[in-house]
Amino acid sequence: MDKKLRSSLQASPESFLSSATKLGLRSAKASLKSIIHGIAPSSPLSSSLPPALGNSISQCIASFRNVRDSGKSPSSPPTKRRRRSSRHAKNRDEEVKENNESGVLRDLQVLSHISFLCVSHPKNAFSPEDLLPAVQELHDNLILFESDSVLLSEIANLCEEWWKDGLEGRETLISQSLPFLLSKSLALKKKVDVHRVYMLREAFALFDFEDESIEDLKLLMIRCVIAPLYLKTEDGRKFVAYMFGLSHQLVKEALAMIRSQIPFGRKSMLEIYGDIVFQAWKHVEGESRNEIENGFLQGLIEGAIHASSGALAASIRRVLGGFINQRTINGVEKLLFRLTEPVIFRSLQVANPNVRLNSLHLLLDTFPLEDPDATKETKDTILDKQFFLLERLLTDDCPEIRVVAVEGSCRILHLFWEIIPSSTITKMITKIFDDMSHDNCNEVRLSTLNGIMYLLGNPQSHEILKVLLPRLGHLILDPALSVRVAVADLLILLRDIRTFQFYKVVGLDILLSTLANDPPPVAQKITKLLIPSYFPAKVTPEEACKRCVTLIKRSPKAGARFCEFALSEGASMNSLLELVKVFISLVLSRNKLQEDQIESLLLAAAYLCNNLVTEPFYKTALEELFSGGKLKCLFAVAATGPSQSSVVNIISAISPDAAAEFVDECMALVKDCSGLSEDTERQEKVRSVHKLILSCDWFDDMFDVLTRLLQKAAYECHIKFVTEMPKQCVPSTKRKKTKSSFKVSAKEKHVSGKKLPNMSASIFEEAYSNAIGVAWQIIDLLKFEGTRIALFRSKTLEPAFFALKVISEASIVHCMHYEHMDTTPILAYSSLALHLTLQNSSVIGAKNKGFHFSISSSQEQTVLEQTTNHLLNCIEKLFQARDGGKSAKQTSACKKNHKKVANSCQQKRREPQTNPSSTNDGAFKSSYSNICCIGTSGTTFSEQKRISNVIKMLTAMLKFIVDAATMSLVSNNDARFLKFTTIYIQYTISVIRRHSQEQSQFNDDDLRGTFFYLKSSLTYTAKFLNLVLANTSETSPPPPEAYNLANFLLDLIISVESHLGSGYAARLVTTLKPWLPDLVLALGARHIMKQTSGEGTQSTDSDHSELQLPCWTSVLAKIELNELTNISSSEEAERVPEPDKHLSFKKLVGMITLLLKGNSSILDAVGKIFMTGSAVALESEDFGLLLGLLHFVCVKLVGHDHRGWKGLDMMLASLEGIYPEIERQVGRPSGSEHGSQKLLKARALLEPIWINYTCESEESPSRMEE
Repeated sequence: MDKKLRSSLQASPESFLSSATKLGLRSAKASLKSIIHGIAPSSPLSSSLPPALGNSISQCIASFRNVRDSGKSPSSPPTKRRRRSSRHAKNRDEEVKENNESGVLRDLQVLSHISFLCVSHPKNAFSPEDLLPAVQELHDNLILFESDSVLLSEIANLCEEWWKDGLEGRETLISQSLPFLLSKSLALKKKVDVHRVYMLREAFALFDFEDESIEDLKLLMIRCVIAPLYLKTEDGRKFVAYMFGLSHQLVKEALAMIRSQIPFGRKSMLEIYGDIVFQAWKHVEGESRNEIENGFLQGLIEGAIHASSGALAASIRRVLGGFINQRTINGVEKLLFRLTEPVIFRSLQVANPNVRLNSLHLLLDTFPLEDPDATKETKDTILDKQFFLLERLLTDDCPEIRVVAVEGSCRILHLFWEIIPSSTITKMITKIFDDMSHDNCNEVRLSTLNGIMYLLGNPQSHEILKVLLPRLGHLILDPALSVRVAVADLLILLRDIRTFQFYKVVGLDILLSTLANDPPPVAQKITKLLIPSYFPAKVTPEEACKRCVTLIKRSPKAGARFCEFALSEGASMNSLLELVKVFISLVLSRNKLQEDQIESLLLAAAYLCNNLVTEPFYKTALEELFSGGKLKCLFAVAATGPSQSSVVNIISAISPDAAAEFVDECMALVKDCSGLSEDTERQEKVRSVHKLILSCDWFDDMFDVLTRLLQKAAYECHIKFVTEMPKQCVPSTKRKKTKSSFKVSAKEKHVSGKKLPNMSASIFEEAYSNAIGVAWQIIDLLKFEGTRIALFRSKTLEPAFFALKVISEASIVHCMHYEHMDTTPILAYSSLALHLTLQNSSVIGAKNKGFHFSISSSQEQTVLEQTTNHLLNCIEKLFQARDGGKSAKQTSACKKNHKKVANSCQQKRREPQTNPSSTNDGAFKSSYSNICCIGTSGTTFSEQKRISNVIKMLTAMLKFIVDAATMSLVSNNDARFLKFTTIYIQYTISVIRRHSQEQSQFNDDDLRGTFFYLKSSLTYTAKFLNLVLANTSETSPPPPEAYNLANFLLDLIISVESHLGSGYAARLVTTLKPWLPDLVLALGARHIMKQTSGEGTQSTDSDHSELQLPCWTSVLAKIELNELTNISSSEEAERVPEPDKHLSFKKLVGMITLLLKGNSSILDAVGKIFMTGSAVALESEDFGLLLGLLHFVCVKLVGHDHRGWKGLDMMLASLEGIYPEIERQVGRPSGSEHGSQKLLKARALLEPIWINYTCESEESPSRMEE
């Protein structure tokens, strides 16, 4: 191939070019380079080849034009459809045309490459003047070859080479090539293309950017401003910066593009924009520089101050950082001062806290703000002004501003300590330590610590900080966890600075107390702080163990927590293994050790064992350590609950197989469960035993013991209260032999003989107390997956469930008469029902999946349905106890029948028992109308305790309903649930009011307990309301109880505030705040659904008569009246309390008002309540109520402006009945002058709205007629 080309070149240039085009570019490329570059400048070819090349290029281009244009002449439409042969002929013609075009383009590829080789000849053998016509023709026709990317690249390379070499006529070769290269770099996104564009940047200056014909090129250049590749590469950023000097109009468009990217740009991209604009500012002059300074930068500074959000302000400051970080460059400092000084000082003192915060951020970024050309006195004045404003912002009302001011002040002190006057330093830092560290905002105290840690980075601050740091010691006891964590970080930082002693900031005793009691984030950091002192790696293991033992003896709990985190903070496993040996040796020797020290040594050993067993080598070593009966000895030494729990944890971690000898001890811990629900230490112990028993496969044995305890309690309830016993609850006389050697003691067996009355009471109380502990254990077992599965597979689950059913019924029905009745059995009973339903094992006869549970019932009901019906029936029985006489008679009957029931219990066990819930589906009865009259005589504990018991029981039931509804296991719109919830809230309101009227005050303990359950009930009620409304649709409107429930919730807030105080009401308002949208929607749901069905715009008398105004509307009216005029002495004696007692309710109404203003349709529906209430007040001539409600609507809710009433159709429809009636009442002689004044004021409120409404109503028919 090479020889053929060389021989053709010797013949003639035309022959050479013909041979080359026949070979194609890919085949001839390598040979062409060697041949062309081998031509000497003195060769005749240096003068003959360029003209031949130009002629060939011209001929190819002309041929390409002819081929392309040959198919463009429109042909006349055929008179009839072509035959198939004709269509095939047409396709063949198109193929011939395409082949001809591609052939010409291939020839041009070769010719373009030859032209490039001639231009790039190493010895410049060819004259540019001879080559220019050919190159010029290729460039001018570049747009024709858009279909051939190879040819386009060859032509672009040719033009690029011509420009780089600075050859004559290069300015004629850029109009087509530059747009192509720019477009290619944006499309292919390759760095090499960006570099090529940057190297040709000077060529862009030849374009006239004011000419409209260059608009496409300008658009491509503007795209470079937002192209990620141009922003990431250095050449791309330089090119974009260079663009700013090409045209003033281009500068404006580029800056506008950058400005549009600020709200959405990433941090890195915004910083790049700042650097690009700065580089452009350095090199441009005249109008372009003025546009950057007074247009772009000035707008950014104002935007950074007045940004609507902190995120937007931060984004703007990142762009400004391109100048702020280059303030040492000549002219930058003066520019920043000139643009910032006129606006920032004023903005730091405005009323808007967002503006002050944004201005503070900008001041901290630009500090110190000064004019480099000003005198020293002027500079000092400006600097003093900045320090004055910073100090003022340290005490700003807005916590967010104080946070930034504290950290910013510390940053300024760190960076400029040397140049700040000592008096200013002392003043600022003293204020930070004395005032900001005691701020009532957690974030401010946290920022104080963060700022001090940053300030410690400047060694010159250490001398003064050494004196002031002890003032921060109190923060180690701060209520905020984040603050305590920051204090621990500060102490760790001080430990690593030689000139500081961290124990002088926080005493060692306080540190140990914090280590013992604080959560892991703090305890782990304190362990890291103390580990060089109490378990150092630089000493021998014996010495390290000795120091750790010293720590445990000094502070047992802290020492145990220290061991918990020692491994994670760098202690070696070998040393920790030695430490375990030392601990066990000390415990077994019991050498002058106190109980708390033994507890902590065992707890520390348990922590260490749990950490070490993760490595097989150390697990084996621990197994050898605890062999030979040491575990048995440890269990014997462990006399307290926490000690035993630690030993159990050690056994579980090291060798569960060795736990067989502890079965009796473990079962005893599980059985001894009286008072367990309130003893957190015992709970941890029992939880450890559960874990061990599960790992040893003893779970069935354990749960059999727990079930027998429940059955005994159920039997005692059956005897005491004549409660029916389901046959599933009766214990079996035969007991299957189990794996363990545990035996049931005689105390667990039912006694069928005679019992003395006091013995019967004590046995019942003991059995019931044990049942509470067992119920707590069942709840705890359900929390963890492993124990939950084992529980469901237990064969005694069904008897346990039905025993809980009997105990729960006794707990609810008799909670008014027995102080020790507890909700734990109810919670366990309901939780079991929920989990069984979720496991899909609650359907009758479902014994698959390894679960043993069945129900003998004639009705096809799930466990959840039967449980729900049963609990609702129990609540009904509780409310049926109307008077003390009935309760006393029932108690007497129980005593008389006690002997009879005891003697016949064996017979009843053999008889089939009916399920109480099967005879009654749980529907509520009319007895709920007497909920306020629950009998209380015949009891021996306080009225407050009885009320507390009832509220606890009702709260447990409400929790069960809400949990079931949340999991979609029951219908949210079940009328029974809504009715129960409504009655519960009514009962609570009545109890609060009744006790206030009877002057029977709750003591502090009872009130705290009762209020805790009341607060929980409020949350459950609001959540249930949310679930009810979530299922609302046009076909399934919300039940009327939802509206009533929302009203009763507001009444409850008022009752609590009136009778218990604003403090308790404020807590309820805080609890209700997240659910306010649901409350508002429930208030308006009824009217919204009426409007949807076409009934809502008509105000009828039935609306007024059927409505019983809730208490909260009357109180709201009184509050509004109080704002209008002082209450007279006669009004103070009215039933509604003084409005100034309802501060929390006013706050709640304010939040509701804000929500309503955000949605006009809901505003219309809720506003209908006030309008209907006004109509009712007008009918009853309660003009005070009328004026108060209308004042709230017209002043606070909607307003006087008629535009605010636009779209409120239901409220305006109500106006048709209210305003004319007010006019009639005003014109009628009245016996009360005060009432007439209220009517006149009410009319004045409605008059402008009524006039506008009537005018619009008159215009509407006339428009329809037109």
